[in-house]
Amino acid sequence: MDLTGFDSWIGNKERSLDDIPLTLVKRMAATFGVPCPSVDGPLPHLWHWAFFQEPVFEEDIGVDGHPKLGTFLPPLKGRIRMWAGGRIKFFAPLLVGREAERYSDVVNVVEKEGQSGSLVFVTVRHRYSQDEILCIEEEQDIVYRYPSAPAKSSKDSQKKFDWASQINPSTVMLFRYSAVTFNGHRIHYDYPYVTGKEGYQNLVVHGPLIATLLLSDFLKNNPDKDPERFEFRGIRPLTQGEPFQLGGRLETNNSFELCAFNENGPAHNAKVFCK
Repeated sequence: MDLTGFDSWIGNKERSLDDIPLTLVKRMAATFGVPCPSVDGPLPHLWHWAFFQEPVFEEDIGVDGHPKLGTFLPPLKGRIRMWAGGRIKFFAPLLVGREAERYSDVVNVVEKEGQSGSLVFVTVRHRYSQDEILCIEEEQDIVYRYPSAPAKSSKDSQKKFDWASQINPSTVMLFRYSAVTFNGHRIHYDYPYVTGKEGYQNLVVHGPLIATLLLSDFLKNNPDKDPERFEFRGIRPLTQGEPFQLGGRLETNNSFELCAFNENGPAHNAKVFCK
């Protein structure tokens, strides 16, 4: 594919404001089944993905439920859009009930060849600040691929982990996470669409939801650790109706390898680096 002209999207910018309202924080806590932080308390790791979402009218939504392309992200028509992974640096926690800012820009557009053919990766950088203090910096890798049958298993060998927890994703969990993150992507809640149009066996578990569960499970098993960096990458989808495991193991004194997996092998890999 000739990406001539798409270089002009590099440097495209967007600014969003949010006051991290307690009402939405309560809904996040209910979604994950954990106690709710108080006003002025720290927002748990990766919960920032529920905020800074710019709403669009329904007529500005594409067939897949995403906002139409060609405004902030490049218009790669005829392709399925997915969140492939990312890299995050934690400098300070965002605080509940205080105004914060997200400053975003497109930093790269590149084409690669994958097992399913041509893949176009768009990397978006986000910087989250509060009270003029940089709290979080992250890069998100968004992949555009032509429609094809999704991978059902992984060739990667399964490693042994120091701890593991089981997750049984319900339709309610997927609906609630879509709702609190204002994610309209139909693969997470529209069974006829996801099975008939995109070829999945069932509703797809959100990549950011899996990443959040992985990091939360890490902190549960390592309460004395303070994450400084987090990296995650999707290998293949996980779907509703099939339980999966969250596993982790020590690599060095300050770094850990995390994985979401089931009987078909690894599905999402992550690494966490601590202070």
